[in-house]
Amino acid sequence: MRIGVDVGGTNTDAVLIDGTLVVASTKQPTTADVSSGVAAAITAVLSKAGTSPATVTAVMIGTTHFTNALVERKHLDRVGVIRLASPSGEALPPLTGWPAELAAQIGRDCFLLPGGYEVDGREMSPFDEGKVRAAARACKQRGITSIAVSSAFAPINAAMEERAAAVLRQEYPEAEISLSHAIGRLGLIERENGVILNAALASLARHVIASFERALRELGLSAPLYISQNDGTLISAAYAARYPVMTIGSGPTNSMRGAAFLTGVQDGIVMDVGGTTCDIGVLANGFPRESSIAVDIGGVRTNFRMPDILAIGLGGGTRVHLNGETLRIGPDSVGYRITQDAFLFGGETLTTSDIAVAAGKASFGDASRVPDLGPATLNTIWTRIQTMLADGVDRMKTARGDATIIAVGGGHFLVADDLKGAAKVIRPPHADVANAVGAAIAQIGAQIEQIVDYAAIPRETALARLKEDATARVVAAGGDPDTIEIVDMEEVFLSYLPGRSAQVRLKAVGDLSVHQEVQHAH
Repeated sequence: MRIGVDVGGTNTDAVLIDGTLVVASTKQPTTADVSSGVAAAITAVLSKAGTSPATVTAVMIGTTHFTNALVERKHLDRVGVIRLASPSGEALPPLTGWPAELAAQIGRDCFLLPGGYEVDGREMSPFDEGKVRAAARACKQRGITSIAVSSAFAPINAAMEERAAAVLRQEYPEAEISLSHAIGRLGLIERENGVILNAALASLARHVIASFERALRELGLSAPLYISQNDGTLISAAYAARYPVMTIGSGPTNSMRGAAFLTGVQDGIVMDVGGTTCDIGVLANGFPRESSIAVDIGGVRTNFRMPDILAIGLGGGTRVHLNGETLRIGPDSVGYRITQDAFLFGGETLTTSDIAVAAGKASFGDASRVPDLGPATLNTIWTRIQTMLADGVDRMKTARGDATIIAVGGGHFLVADDLKGAAKVIRPPHADVANAVGAAIAQIGAQIEQIVDYAAIPRETALARLKEDATARVVAAGGDPDTIEIVDMEEVFLSYLPGRSAQVRLKAVGDLSVHQEVQHAH
Protein backbone atom coordinates (compact mmCIF):
# COMPACT_ATOMS: atom_id res chain seq x y z
CA MET A 1 0.00 0.00 0.00
CA ARG A 2 1.44 3.35 -1.03
CA ILE A 3 0.12 6.87 -0.57
CA GLY A 4 0.80 9.49 -3.24
CA VAL A 5 0.20 13.17 -2.49
CA ASP A 6 0.48 16.11 -4.86
CA VAL A 7 0.43 19.63 -3.45
CA GLY A 8 -0.79 22.16 -6.03
CA GLY A 9 -1.59 25.85 -5.80
CA THR A 10 -5.34 25.14 -5.59
CA ASN A 11 -5.77 21.57 -4.35
CA THR A 12 -3.84 18.94 -2.44
CA ASP A 13 -4.68 15.57 -3.99
CA ALA A 14 -4.00 12.17 -2.43
CA VAL A 15 -4.47 8.55 -3.53
CA LEU A 16 -4.01 5.20 -1.82
CA ILE A 17 -2.68 2.52 -4.17
CA ASP A 18 -2.56 -1.21 -3.48
CA GLY A 19 -0.16 -2.76 -6.02
CA THR A 20 -1.52 -1.23 -9.23
CA LEU A 21 -5.06 -0.61 -7.98
CA VAL A 22 -6.25 2.85 -6.94
CA VAL A 23 -8.19 2.10 -3.73
CA ALA A 24 -9.22 5.63 -2.71
CA SER A 25 -8.62 9.23 -3.77
CA THR A 26 -9.42 12.72 -2.50
CA LYS A 27 -9.08 16.42 -3.32
CA GLN A 28 -8.60 18.81 -0.39
CA PRO A 29 -7.96 22.56 -0.51
CA THR A 30 -4.25 23.46 -0.20
CA THR A 31 -3.59 25.18 3.15
CA ALA A 32 -1.25 28.11 3.82
CA ASP A 33 1.02 25.97 6.03
CA VAL A 34 0.74 23.07 3.52
CA SER A 35 1.40 20.25 6.00
CA SER A 36 -2.10 20.45 7.51
CA GLY A 37 -3.56 20.17 3.98
CA VAL A 38 -1.34 17.14 3.37
CA ALA A 39 -2.45 15.61 6.70
CA ALA A 40 -6.12 16.22 5.84
CA ALA A 41 -5.72 14.56 2.42
CA ILE A 42 -3.92 11.50 3.84
CA THR A 43 -6.49 11.15 6.64
CA ALA A 44 -9.30 11.31 4.06
CA VAL A 45 -7.92 8.51 1.85
CA LEU A 46 -7.14 6.26 4.82
CA SER A 47 -10.66 6.64 6.24
CA LYS A 48 -12.28 6.20 2.80
CA ALA A 49 -10.41 2.93 2.35
CA GLY A 50 -10.87 1.91 5.98
CA THR A 51 -7.15 1.20 6.18
CA SER A 52 -4.90 1.52 9.21
CA PRO A 53 -1.75 3.66 8.88
CA ALA A 54 0.37 0.64 9.80
CA THR A 55 -0.33 -1.10 6.45
CA VAL A 56 1.17 1.79 4.41
CA THR A 57 4.68 0.93 3.18
CA ALA A 58 5.70 4.25 1.61
CA VAL A 59 4.50 7.84 1.21
CA MET A 60 5.39 9.91 -1.88
CA ILE A 61 4.86 13.66 -1.97
CA GLY A 62 5.15 16.02 -4.93
CA THR A 63 5.17 19.69 -4.00
CA THR A 64 5.23 23.11 -5.65
CA HIS A 65 6.71 24.82 -2.55
CA PHE A 66 10.13 25.47 -3.98
CA THR A 67 8.96 26.72 -7.36
CA ASN A 68 6.62 29.16 -5.65
CA ALA A 69 9.35 30.38 -3.29
CA LEU A 70 11.58 31.26 -6.27
CA VAL A 71 8.79 32.82 -8.33
CA GLU A 72 7.43 34.82 -5.36
CA ARG A 73 11.00 35.45 -4.03
CA LYS A 74 10.03 34.46 -0.48
CA HIS A 75 11.83 32.48 2.27
CA LEU A 76 15.21 32.50 0.49
CA ASP A 77 18.60 32.28 2.24
CA ARG A 78 21.60 34.49 1.63
CA VAL A 79 24.23 32.47 -0.22
CA GLY A 80 28.03 32.48 -0.26
CA VAL A 81 29.17 31.54 -3.79
CA ILE A 82 32.57 29.89 -4.27
CA ARG A 83 33.64 29.48 -7.90
CA LEU A 84 36.78 27.45 -8.61
CA ALA A 85 37.76 28.63 -12.09
CA SER A 86 40.23 31.50 -11.76
CA PRO A 87 42.01 33.14 -13.43
CA SER A 88 40.38 32.23 -16.78
CA GLY A 89 36.82 31.91 -15.45
CA GLU A 90 36.35 35.48 -14.23
CA ALA A 91 34.85 37.13 -17.31
CA LEU A 92 31.24 36.66 -16.18
CA PRO A 93 30.85 36.98 -12.40
CA PRO A 94 28.29 34.80 -10.56
CA LEU A 95 24.64 36.01 -10.65
CA THR A 96 25.16 37.56 -14.11
CA GLY A 97 21.80 38.17 -15.79
CA TRP A 98 19.77 37.53 -12.61
CA PRO A 99 16.69 39.67 -11.87
CA ALA A 100 17.96 42.51 -9.64
CA GLU A 101 15.63 41.89 -6.67
CA LEU A 102 16.41 38.15 -6.60
CA ALA A 103 20.18 38.81 -6.72
CA ALA A 104 19.79 41.40 -3.92
CA GLN A 105 18.02 38.84 -1.71
CA ILE A 106 20.68 36.19 -2.28
CA GLY A 107 23.43 38.76 -1.75
CA ARG A 108 26.58 39.22 -3.78
CA ASP A 109 28.98 37.33 -1.51
CA CYS A 110 31.09 35.75 -4.25
CA PHE A 111 34.57 34.26 -4.01
CA LEU A 112 36.41 33.68 -7.30
CA LEU A 113 39.16 31.23 -6.43
CA PRO A 114 41.78 29.27 -8.42
CA GLY A 115 40.89 25.77 -9.60
CA GLY A 116 38.73 23.97 -12.14
CA TYR A 117 39.43 21.72 -15.10
CA GLU A 118 39.55 22.02 -18.86
CA VAL A 119 37.11 19.99 -20.97
CA ASP A 120 39.78 17.32 -21.55
CA GLY A 121 40.37 16.92 -17.80
CA ARG A 122 43.56 19.02 -17.46
CA GLU A 123 43.81 21.27 -14.40
CA MET A 124 43.18 24.97 -15.15
CA SER A 125 44.98 26.10 -12.01
CA PRO A 126 45.85 24.27 -8.77
CA PHE A 127 43.39 24.10 -5.86
CA ASP A 128 44.25 26.62 -3.11
CA GLU A 129 43.16 25.31 0.29
CA GLY A 130 44.12 28.51 2.13
CA LYS A 131 41.83 30.66 -0.02
CA VAL A 132 38.88 28.27 0.51
CA ARG A 133 39.50 28.45 4.30
CA ALA A 134 39.51 32.25 4.12
CA ALA A 135 36.21 32.21 2.16
CA ALA A 136 34.67 29.89 4.79
CA ARG A 137 35.73 32.27 7.58
CA ALA A 138 34.35 35.27 5.68
CA CYS A 139 30.97 33.52 5.27
CA LYS A 140 30.95 32.66 8.97
CA GLN A 141 31.66 36.29 9.97
CA ARG A 142 28.88 37.56 7.71
CA GLY A 143 26.42 35.03 9.14
CA ILE A 144 25.91 33.22 5.82
CA THR A 145 24.88 29.63 6.55
CA SER A 146 24.38 28.39 2.99
CA ILE A 147 27.31 27.95 0.57
CA ALA A 148 27.24 27.03 -3.13
CA VAL A 149 30.40 25.57 -4.72
CA SER A 150 30.94 25.38 -8.47
CA SER A 151 34.01 24.41 -10.45
CA ALA A 152 34.70 24.45 -14.20
CA PHE A 153 33.78 21.08 -15.78
CA ALA A 154 32.89 19.54 -12.40
CA PRO A 155 30.53 16.96 -14.00
CA ILE A 156 33.62 15.46 -15.70
CA ASN A 157 35.81 15.68 -12.60
CA ALA A 158 34.25 16.57 -9.25
CA ALA A 159 37.47 16.23 -7.21
CA MET A 160 37.99 19.96 -6.53
CA GLU A 161 34.37 20.55 -5.47
CA GLU A 162 34.68 17.61 -3.06
CA ARG A 163 38.00 18.97 -1.67
CA ALA A 164 36.44 22.41 -1.19
CA ALA A 165 33.48 20.84 0.64
CA ALA A 166 35.85 18.95 2.97
CA VAL A 167 37.71 22.18 3.83
CA LEU A 168 34.41 24.05 4.39
CA ARG A 169 33.13 21.34 6.73
CA GLN A 170 36.32 21.52 8.83
CA GLU A 171 36.31 25.29 9.01
CA TYR A 172 32.54 25.91 9.29
CA PRO A 173 30.67 22.69 10.26
CA GLU A 174 27.29 24.47 10.70
CA ALA A 175 27.13 25.58 7.05
CA GLU A 176 24.86 23.86 4.51
CA ILE A 177 26.93 23.08 1.37
CA SER A 178 25.58 22.56 -2.17
CA LEU A 179 27.88 21.19 -4.90
CA SER A 180 27.18 21.95 -8.56
CA HIS A 181 28.17 18.57 -10.02
CA ALA A 182 25.26 16.95 -8.17
CA ILE A 183 22.78 19.25 -9.90
CA GLY A 184 23.58 20.51 -13.35
CA ARG A 185 25.14 19.67 -16.68
CA LEU A 186 28.35 20.91 -18.26
CA GLY A 187 27.70 24.65 -18.86
CA LEU A 188 29.35 26.46 -15.94
CA ILE A 189 27.11 29.53 -15.66
CA GLU A 190 23.79 27.65 -15.87
CA ARG A 191 25.02 24.91 -13.54
CA GLU A 192 26.28 27.52 -11.06
CA ASN A 193 22.92 29.32 -11.25
CA GLY A 194 21.20 26.05 -10.39
CA VAL A 195 23.44 25.37 -7.40
CA ILE A 196 22.97 28.95 -6.09
CA LEU A 197 19.16 28.56 -6.33
CA ASN A 198 19.51 25.24 -4.49
CA ALA A 199 21.57 26.87 -1.71
CA ALA A 200 19.01 29.69 -1.45
CA LEU A 201 16.30 27.12 -0.72
CA ALA A 202 18.30 25.28 1.97
CA SER A 203 16.51 26.36 5.15
CA LEU A 204 13.06 26.35 3.49
CA ALA A 205 13.74 22.77 2.31
CA ARG A 206 14.72 21.61 5.80
CA HIS A 207 11.60 23.24 7.22
CA VAL A 208 9.21 21.83 4.57
CA ILE A 209 10.56 18.27 4.74
CA ALA A 210 10.52 18.36 8.57
CA SER A 211 6.89 19.56 8.55
CA PHE A 212 5.93 16.71 6.16
CA GLU A 213 7.67 14.17 8.41
CA ARG A 214 5.98 15.63 11.50
CA ALA A 215 2.56 15.43 9.79
CA LEU A 216 3.16 11.74 8.96
CA ARG A 217 4.29 10.94 12.52
CA GLU A 218 1.20 12.63 13.99
CA LEU A 219 -0.97 10.44 11.74
CA GLY A 220 0.80 7.33 13.03
CA LEU A 221 2.58 6.60 9.72
CA SER A 222 6.02 5.06 10.16
CA ALA A 223 6.51 4.43 6.41
CA PRO A 224 9.50 6.12 4.74
CA LEU A 225 8.86 9.42 2.95
CA TYR A 226 9.96 10.01 -0.64
CA ILE A 227 9.74 13.24 -2.64
CA SER A 228 9.14 13.18 -6.39
CA GLN A 229 11.71 14.97 -8.53
CA ASN A 230 11.78 16.74 -11.90
CA ASP A 231 12.19 13.67 -14.09
CA GLY A 232 9.29 11.69 -12.60
CA THR A 233 11.39 9.53 -10.27
CA LEU A 234 11.76 9.55 -6.47
CA ILE A 235 14.41 10.71 -4.04
CA SER A 236 14.54 10.13 -0.29
CA ALA A 237 13.31 12.92 1.98
CA ALA A 238 16.87 13.41 3.27
CA TYR A 239 18.20 13.91 -0.27
CA ALA A 240 15.34 16.31 -1.12
CA ALA A 241 16.20 18.40 1.92
CA ARG A 242 19.75 18.74 0.53
CA TYR A 243 18.82 19.22 -3.13
CA PRO A 244 15.35 20.85 -3.20
CA VAL A 245 15.99 22.28 -6.67
CA MET A 246 15.65 18.72 -8.05
CA THR A 247 11.93 18.76 -7.18
CA ILE A 248 10.95 22.00 -8.90
CA GLY A 249 9.28 20.46 -11.98
CA SER A 250 7.65 17.55 -10.20
CA GLY A 251 3.99 18.71 -10.46
CA PRO A 252 3.48 18.40 -14.23
CA THR A 253 5.82 15.41 -14.32
CA ASN A 254 3.70 13.49 -11.80
CA SER A 255 0.58 14.14 -13.87
CA MET A 256 2.31 12.76 -16.97
CA ARG A 257 3.56 9.63 -15.21
CA GLY A 258 0.09 9.15 -13.70
CA ALA A 259 -1.53 9.56 -17.13
CA ALA A 260 0.81 6.93 -18.63
CA PHE A 261 0.10 4.53 -15.76
CA LEU A 262 -3.71 4.96 -15.83
CA THR A 263 -4.00 4.52 -19.62
CA GLY A 264 -1.08 2.26 -20.52
CA VAL A 265 -0.16 4.79 -23.24
CA GLN A 266 3.65 5.09 -23.59
CA ASP A 267 3.82 7.78 -26.29
CA GLY A 268 1.39 10.66 -26.56
CA ILE A 269 0.61 14.17 -25.39
CA VAL A 270 -0.65 14.80 -21.86
CA MET A 271 -2.84 17.82 -21.13
CA ASP A 272 -3.06 18.46 -17.40
CA VAL A 273 -5.75 21.06 -16.82
CA GLY A 274 -5.71 22.50 -13.31
CA GLY A 275 -7.51 25.48 -11.81
CA THR A 276 -5.10 28.07 -13.19
CA THR A 277 -3.07 26.59 -16.04
CA CYS A 278 -3.02 23.79 -18.55
CA ASP A 279 0.36 22.02 -18.65
CA ILE A 280 1.07 20.26 -21.93
CA GLY A 281 3.87 17.70 -22.08
CA VAL A 282 5.04 14.88 -24.31
CA LEU A 283 5.29 11.27 -23.15
CA ALA A 284 8.14 9.33 -24.73
CA ASN A 285 8.50 5.74 -23.63
CA GLY A 286 6.26 6.37 -20.60
CA PHE A 287 8.40 9.23 -19.25
CA PRO A 288 8.15 13.01 -19.83
CA ARG A 289 10.30 14.30 -22.67
CA GLU A 290 13.14 16.33 -21.17
CA SER A 291 13.81 19.92 -22.13
CA SER A 292 16.92 20.18 -24.30
CA ILE A 293 17.31 23.94 -23.85
CA ALA A 294 18.25 25.99 -20.79
CA VAL A 295 15.28 26.21 -18.43
CA ASP A 296 14.27 29.55 -16.98
CA ILE A 297 13.24 29.39 -13.30
CA GLY A 298 12.05 32.61 -11.69
CA GLY A 299 14.02 34.56 -14.32
CA VAL A 300 17.27 32.56 -13.93
CA ARG A 301 18.82 30.34 -16.63
CA THR A 302 19.66 26.84 -15.40
CA ASN A 303 20.59 23.55 -17.05
CA PHE A 304 19.45 20.78 -14.73
CA ARG A 305 16.96 18.11 -15.78
CA MET A 306 13.48 19.52 -16.31
CA PRO A 307 10.49 18.20 -18.23
CA ASP A 308 9.69 19.96 -21.50
CA ILE A 309 6.37 21.55 -20.52
CA LEU A 310 4.27 24.24 -22.14
CA ALA A 311 2.05 25.99 -19.59
CA ILE A 312 -0.84 28.05 -20.93
CA GLY A 313 -3.02 30.28 -18.77
CA LEU A 314 -6.20 28.27 -19.19
CA GLY A 315 -7.74 26.22 -16.38
CA GLY A 316 -11.08 25.45 -14.75
CA GLY A 317 -11.01 28.74 -12.82
CA THR A 318 -9.83 30.96 -15.69
CA ARG A 319 -11.86 34.17 -16.05
CA VAL A 320 -13.81 34.92 -19.23
CA HIS A 321 -13.92 38.65 -20.01
CA LEU A 322 -16.84 39.64 -22.23
CA ASN A 323 -16.93 43.30 -23.14
CA GLY A 324 -19.44 44.08 -25.85
CA GLU A 325 -17.97 42.46 -28.97
CA THR A 326 -14.52 41.74 -27.49
CA LEU A 327 -13.76 38.43 -25.82
CA ARG A 328 -10.69 37.69 -23.72
CA ILE A 329 -10.01 34.41 -21.89
CA GLY A 330 -7.55 34.55 -18.96
CA PRO A 331 -4.78 34.52 -18.16
CA ASP A 332 -6.16 35.48 -14.71
CA SER A 333 -7.90 32.79 -12.67
CA VAL A 334 -10.04 32.69 -9.53
CA GLY A 335 -7.87 29.71 -8.38
CA TYR A 336 -9.00 27.99 -5.20
CA ARG A 337 -11.80 30.58 -4.78
CA ILE A 338 -13.75 28.98 -7.63
CA THR A 339 -16.26 27.47 -5.19
CA GLN A 340 -17.18 31.01 -4.04
CA ASP A 341 -16.59 33.17 -7.12
CA ALA A 342 -17.93 31.22 -10.13
CA PHE A 343 -21.59 31.71 -11.14
CA LEU A 344 -22.12 27.94 -10.79
CA PHE A 345 -21.50 28.25 -7.05
CA GLY A 346 -23.40 31.50 -6.49
CA GLY A 347 -20.58 33.94 -7.29
CA GLU A 348 -20.42 36.85 -9.76
CA THR A 349 -17.42 35.90 -11.92
CA LEU A 350 -17.70 34.27 -15.34
CA THR A 351 -15.23 31.36 -15.59
CA THR A 352 -14.45 28.65 -18.15
CA SER A 353 -16.23 26.17 -15.83
CA ASP A 354 -19.45 28.21 -16.13
CA ILE A 355 -19.11 28.10 -19.93
CA ALA A 356 -18.44 24.34 -20.02
CA VAL A 357 -21.52 23.57 -17.88
CA ALA A 358 -23.76 26.03 -19.77
CA ALA A 359 -22.64 24.48 -23.08
CA GLY A 360 -23.49 20.99 -21.78
CA LYS A 361 -19.87 19.81 -21.79
CA ALA A 362 -19.73 19.14 -18.05
CA SER A 363 -22.18 18.91 -15.16
CA PHE A 364 -21.45 20.20 -11.65
CA GLY A 365 -22.56 23.18 -9.57
CA ASP A 366 -25.93 24.85 -10.34
CA ALA A 367 -26.29 25.45 -14.10
CA SER A 368 -29.35 27.68 -13.59
CA ARG A 369 -27.18 30.35 -11.94
CA VAL A 370 -25.06 30.87 -15.08
CA PRO A 371 -26.26 33.98 -17.00
CA ASP A 372 -27.96 33.22 -20.34
CA LEU A 373 -25.40 34.20 -22.98
CA GLY A 374 -27.26 32.71 -25.94
CA PRO A 375 -26.06 29.74 -28.04
CA ALA A 376 -24.00 31.87 -30.46
CA THR A 377 -21.89 33.53 -27.74
CA LEU A 378 -21.45 30.26 -25.86
CA ASN A 379 -20.28 28.59 -29.04
CA THR A 380 -17.82 31.42 -29.77
CA ILE A 381 -16.25 31.18 -26.29
CA TRP A 382 -16.08 27.34 -26.38
CA THR A 383 -14.45 27.46 -29.84
CA ARG A 384 -11.89 29.99 -28.58
CA ILE A 385 -11.00 27.70 -25.65
CA GLN A 386 -10.49 24.77 -28.08
CA THR A 387 -8.31 26.94 -30.37
CA MET A 388 -6.05 27.86 -27.42
CA LEU A 389 -5.68 24.17 -26.50
CA ALA A 390 -5.12 23.03 -30.11
CA ASP A 391 -2.41 25.69 -30.59
CA GLY A 392 -0.67 24.39 -27.46
CA VAL A 393 -0.73 20.81 -28.76
CA ASP A 394 0.65 22.01 -32.10
CA ARG A 395 3.58 23.73 -30.40
CA MET A 396 4.55 20.56 -28.49
CA LYS A 397 4.16 18.05 -31.33
CA THR A 398 7.33 16.63 -32.83
CA ALA A 399 5.83 14.61 -35.67
CA ARG A 400 3.25 15.32 -38.37
CA GLY A 401 -0.23 13.87 -38.07
CA ASP A 402 -2.63 13.57 -35.17
CA ALA A 403 -1.46 12.59 -31.69
CA THR A 404 -3.03 10.58 -28.89
CA ILE A 405 -4.13 13.05 -26.21
CA ILE A 406 -4.57 12.09 -22.55
CA ALA A 407 -6.68 14.65 -20.68
CA VAL A 408 -6.15 14.75 -16.90
CA GLY A 409 -6.47 17.19 -14.01
CA GLY A 410 -9.51 18.70 -12.33
CA GLY A 411 -10.37 20.79 -15.43
CA HIS A 412 -10.00 18.04 -18.06
CA PHE A 413 -13.60 18.64 -19.22
CA LEU A 414 -12.27 21.73 -21.06
CA VAL A 415 -10.54 19.46 -23.61
CA ALA A 416 -13.17 18.56 -26.23
CA ASP A 417 -13.35 15.01 -27.61
CA ASP A 418 -12.95 16.37 -31.13
CA LEU A 419 -9.95 18.60 -30.37
CA LYS A 420 -8.15 19.59 -33.57
CA GLY A 421 -4.89 17.64 -33.96
CA ALA A 422 -6.04 14.79 -31.71
CA ALA A 423 -6.32 11.26 -33.09
CA LYS A 424 -8.28 10.47 -29.93
CA VAL A 425 -8.80 12.03 -26.51
CA ILE A 426 -8.51 9.58 -23.60
CA ARG A 427 -9.89 10.38 -20.14
CA PRO A 428 -8.73 7.67 -17.73
CA PRO A 429 -10.56 6.81 -14.50
CA HIS A 430 -9.16 8.95 -11.63
CA ALA A 431 -8.10 11.54 -14.26
CA ASP A 432 -8.68 14.38 -11.79
CA VAL A 433 -6.06 13.01 -9.38
CA ALA A 434 -3.55 11.73 -11.99
CA ASN A 435 -0.84 13.85 -10.33
CA ALA A 436 -1.17 12.01 -7.01
CA VAL A 437 -1.26 8.67 -8.86
CA GLY A 438 1.98 9.67 -10.61
CA ALA A 439 3.60 10.34 -7.24
CA ALA A 440 2.37 7.03 -5.80
CA ILE A 441 3.67 4.84 -8.65
CA ALA A 442 6.97 6.67 -9.15
CA GLN A 443 10.21 4.72 -9.36
CA ILE A 444 13.73 5.39 -8.13
CA GLY A 445 15.92 6.96 -10.82
CA ALA A 446 19.51 7.97 -11.45
CA GLN A 447 21.19 9.91 -14.21
CA ILE A 448 24.83 9.87 -15.17
CA GLU A 449 26.72 12.13 -17.59
CA GLN A 450 30.34 11.76 -18.71
CA ILE A 451 32.71 12.57 -21.51
CA VAL A 452 34.32 9.40 -22.84
CA ASP A 453 37.16 9.00 -25.35
CA TYR A 454 36.37 5.93 -27.46
CA ALA A 455 39.95 5.94 -28.77
CA ALA A 456 41.15 5.16 -25.24
CA ILE A 457 38.30 2.85 -24.16
CA PRO A 458 36.23 0.83 -26.69
CA ARG A 459 32.64 2.13 -26.96
CA GLU A 460 31.02 -1.13 -25.76
CA THR A 461 33.23 -1.24 -22.66
CA ALA A 462 32.66 2.45 -21.86
CA LEU A 463 28.86 2.21 -22.21
CA ALA A 464 28.69 -1.01 -20.18
CA ARG A 465 30.67 0.68 -17.40
CA LEU A 466 28.36 3.73 -17.40
CA LYS A 467 25.28 1.46 -17.30
CA GLU A 468 26.75 -0.36 -14.29
CA ASP A 469 27.39 2.98 -12.56
CA ALA A 470 23.84 4.22 -13.21
CA THR A 471 22.38 0.92 -11.99
CA ALA A 472 24.50 1.04 -8.82
CA ARG A 473 23.22 4.55 -8.09
CA VAL A 474 19.59 3.38 -8.37
CA VAL A 475 20.26 0.49 -5.96
CA ALA A 476 22.01 2.87 -3.53
CA ALA A 477 18.96 5.15 -3.57
CA GLY A 478 16.62 2.26 -2.69
CA GLY A 479 15.80 0.68 -6.06
CA ASP A 480 15.15 -3.04 -6.55
CA PRO A 481 18.11 -4.44 -8.59
CA ASP A 482 15.88 -6.90 -10.52
CA THR A 483 13.66 -4.16 -11.97
CA ILE A 484 16.26 -1.66 -13.15
CA GLU A 485 16.31 -0.67 -16.82
CA ILE A 486 18.02 2.03 -18.87
CA VAL A 487 15.18 4.21 -20.21
CA ASP A 488 17.14 6.94 -21.94
CA MET A 489 20.55 7.30 -23.54
CA GLU A 490 22.03 10.28 -25.38
CA GLU A 491 25.38 10.29 -27.13
CA VAL A 492 26.85 13.48 -28.61
CA PHE A 493 30.21 13.32 -30.41
CA LEU A 494 32.48 16.27 -29.58
CA SER A 495 34.54 17.26 -32.61
CA TYR A 496 36.57 19.85 -30.65
CA LEU A 497 38.25 17.19 -28.50
CA PRO A 498 41.12 14.86 -29.49
CA GLY A 499 40.42 11.17 -30.25
CA ARG A 500 36.80 10.06 -30.64
CA SER A 501 35.24 11.79 -27.65
CA ALA A 502 31.52 11.72 -26.91
CA GLN A 503 29.35 13.17 -24.20
CA VAL A 504 27.15 10.33 -22.94
CA ARG A 505 24.08 10.71 -20.76
CA LEU A 506 22.22 7.71 -19.33
CA LYS A 507 19.10 7.42 -17.24
CA ALA A 508 18.21 4.31 -15.26
CA VAL A 509 15.01 3.64 -13.29
CA GLY A 510 13.85 0.83 -11.05
CA ASP A 511 10.96 0.02 -8.72
CA LEU A 512 11.20 0.90 -5.06
CA SER A 513 12.62 -2.09 -3.20
CA VAL A 514 9.87 -3.63 -1.04
CA HIS A 515 12.59 -5.08 1.19
CA GLN A 516 13.77 -1.54 1.87
CA GLU A 517 10.25 -0.31 2.74
CA VAL A 518 9.71 -3.15 5.23
CA GLN A 519 13.12 -2.54 6.83
CA HIS A 520 12.21 1.10 7.42
CA ALA A 521 8.85 0.18 8.90
CA HIS A 522 10.55 -2.02 11.49
